[in-house]
Amino acid sequence: MATIEIDESVNVFGEPLHACSEEPLTGFFRDGCCNTNSQDVGSHTVCVEVTEEFLQYSRFKGNDLSTPRPEFGFPGLEAGNRWCLCAARWLEAHQQGMAPRVFLTRTHIKALQTVPMAVLRDYAADLN
Repeated sequence: MATIEIDESVNVFGEPLHACSEEPLTGFFRDGCCNTNSQDVGSHTVCVEVTEEFLQYSRFKGNDLSTPRPEFGFPGLEAGNRWCLCAARWLEAHQQGMAPRVFLTRTHIKALQTVPMAVLRDYAADLN
């Protein structure tokens, strides 16, 4: 059986990546972290706290994150849940004024290939 290669688990500060959410279990690998690799074409690297506004926006864009999909082990999200979002979708939501807050210590460094650090910092939920 082939092993899955995961990119180094590092956050946007170059420090060890903290878990984003275990309830609901998030991440491309469903390991609770916003880990990634070359197979993660959506770059599910931005850890956010979803809002009702964002969930409605995402549904409008064709990605319904609030409806449970038990056949995929997906419980459906509600406002207040943390979740690893695709970096491009988060950036798109930012450009539309709909982006949820971000947890930088829980966001993978690869997110910076799509979203500038200065933009992420503006939405930081975990900076003093």
